[in-house]
Amino acid sequence: MPARDKGGPGARVRALEQRTAAAMAQLVEVGDLCVRADSKYEECLAGILDAAIAVTGADMGNLQLIDDASGSLVIAAQRGCNERFLRFFGSVAVDEKSACAAALASGRRIIVEDVTKSAIFASHPARAVMVQAGAQAVQSTPLVSSAGVTLGMISTHFRRPHRPDDRELQLIDLLARQAANYLERYKLTAAGEQRFGGLLEAAPDAMIIVNDVGIIDLVNTQTEVLFGYSRTELIGRPIEILLPDRFHARHVYHRAGFFANPRTRSMGSGLQLYGRRKDRSEFPVEVSLSSLQTQKGILAFSAVRDITDRVQQQEALEQSQAALAQAQKMEAVGQLTGGIAHDFNNLLTAIQGSIELVFQGPNDLDPETKRLLTSAMRAAERGGALTHQLLAFSRQQTLAPQDIDINRRVAGMAEMLRRTLGESTEIETVLAAGLWHSFVDPNHLESALVNLAVNARDAMPDGGKLRIETGNTFIDEEYAATQHDVTPGQYVMLAVSDTGIGMTAETMTRAFEPFFTTKPLGQGTGLGLSQVFGFVKQSGGHIDLYSGLGQGTTAKIYLPRYISMEVPQRVSARPASIPLGNDEMVLLVEDDDDVRSFVTSALARLGYRVFEASDATAALTILDKHPEIVVLFTDVGLPGVNGRQLADEARQRVPDLKVLYTTGYARNAIVHHGRLDPGVDLLVKPFTIEQLGLKLQEVLQRV
Repeated sequence: MPARDKGGPGARVRALEQRTAAAMAQLVEVGDLCVRADSKYEECLAGILDAAIAVTGADMGNLQLIDDASGSLVIAAQRGCNERFLRFFGSVAVDEKSACAAALASGRRIIVEDVTKSAIFASHPARAVMVQAGAQAVQSTPLVSSAGVTLGMISTHFRRPHRPDDRELQLIDLLARQAANYLERYKLTAAGEQRFGGLLEAAPDAMIIVNDVGIIDLVNTQTEVLFGYSRTELIGRPIEILLPDRFHARHVYHRAGFFANPRTRSMGSGLQLYGRRKDRSEFPVEVSLSSLQTQKGILAFSAVRDITDRVQQQEALEQSQAALAQAQKMEAVGQLTGGIAHDFNNLLTAIQGSIELVFQGPNDLDPETKRLLTSAMRAAERGGALTHQLLAFSRQQTLAPQDIDINRRVAGMAEMLRRTLGESTEIETVLAAGLWHSFVDPNHLESALVNLAVNARDAMPDGGKLRIETGNTFIDEEYAATQHDVTPGQYVMLAVSDTGIGMTAETMTRAFEPFFTTKPLGQGTGLGLSQVFGFVKQSGGHIDLYSGLGQGTTAKIYLPRYISMEVPQRVSARPASIPLGNDEMVLLVEDDDDVRSFVTSALARLGYRVFEASDATAALTILDKHPEIVVLFTDVGLPGVNGRQLADEARQRVPDLKVLYTTGYARNAIVHHGRLDPGVDLLVKPFTIEQLGLKLQEVLQRV
């Protein structure tokens, strides 16, 4: 067998393990030296530096500490440094460009592999001093206390270019923590107490030192500021004076555990901790603990930080995230309900239309058939109302907004609401003088007000007061930032309040969801508030609920202020009978076979000549053969080329062609933000023969 390579990887690994073990033993020895009561300060510093040189394999080194008086780094221990080096680096201001000062300023370790090539020492006299002293490579590690205070630096130097490996850095970090802990403990001894007091006062947090029986031994100025006590009121008192009463027993238990096993840690990890001021007000805190060996024995060193701002920001973030999640859920549900309502509208158009055609046919139906058809028509009408509610929630209904005075609308509805709600509900209206106008759909606004009023009545089973209030208001940027999809600006406010049973917080979070209701089965669809929500959002407004169990509920609607110089248009009177056509030619384009069949029959009964097509390609072919067609009646949602694109192409071929659109929902090519594009005529599904006849005549008679 071939001889084993004595210098192979295995041998190198064993050698590394031996060096690491020796280094760890050195660290343990230094640790023992630093905790012995009879150890001298200078002896401990020298031992720390010797250990640093040993564990890194350096040729020389120094340990620098911050001088409290000058703020400079002063060499407290050194090995192998010549006189020129000591004169130059004996006291270094922190603004000088040296490796130690840079590490002190940044709080991070500085590694220079070769001072002759490093930008840190470029054009700096320190380079020549270090090269002449045989310190061509250097690493400087800050000594940072458990409270985050930098106490000094420990630096090791190498005569040749050197890059420390991970093992060296881990060992020097362990040693740096040992050194920082020792310096912390030393500064509480009689010899170092004055210097340590300066560090305590400079700390941004409240620093509290407590003995093993919980008596406060020392505090800094920030403690006085944070808790409202003077030093004389705190020193010599139990630490529990700074805690709420409910934490006293638990704190005594945890304090005993800490002194039984003193180590640096966060207090109450995972728990919510609170401090108590002199005025007995409470505030959330974060506490870090470390142990200090002094002439008085082991003391507990506590750094206490007020985290009120952090907690408030976290709560605001959680509320914002919850609001966003709720808004995303509502948007997803809205898209689903809108799609369902669109398809359902096509079905209802065919159902209602077919029943209506039967009724308008030869009057030879037997009474039972008429009764059944009448019942079917009523059910279809209720289905149509349901789809309109779904479209309202999903913000896909077609709105016809006008410049309206909400005060006038509310006043005009007061008597109707009294009849609807009954005598057990007292209605009070408080209408603001000088109320701004708003640009909204008046019919949908009235429907929203009725929905809110009925909900309020149902929340007052034994009767109560319903208050309807209006006012001008302004939503500022701060409030808008806490809401989803709300724009700052001027709004008209419409509030509906009741004195009913109120809602829980959980109920309020779901109140606008479709089909959510707290009423017994069969006593409500759960679409009232969702319909109001959709209308308000589609109108560019905002709605909010205020409630509590037994405290009634207030729903506040905010609709954008509208300023217009236009004169309101008068609405034409509705004809007494269905207007008929005069054999005008109508091109019907509808991809749903059942709907197309109904509309074709309806148009024929209304006195029009009908050409029908299922898509845009077939429609254009018919139009080329019959350019005398005067009206294009098309669904918007056609496969391939949509109705709007078809109309544009058709008018290229027949410029005087009139166009009437139909659709089952508002999210399409002719309706944007719930409003019809200018100059567009639309008949929303489901529609009756009467509505079709009226709309066609309106389109034909327009110049």
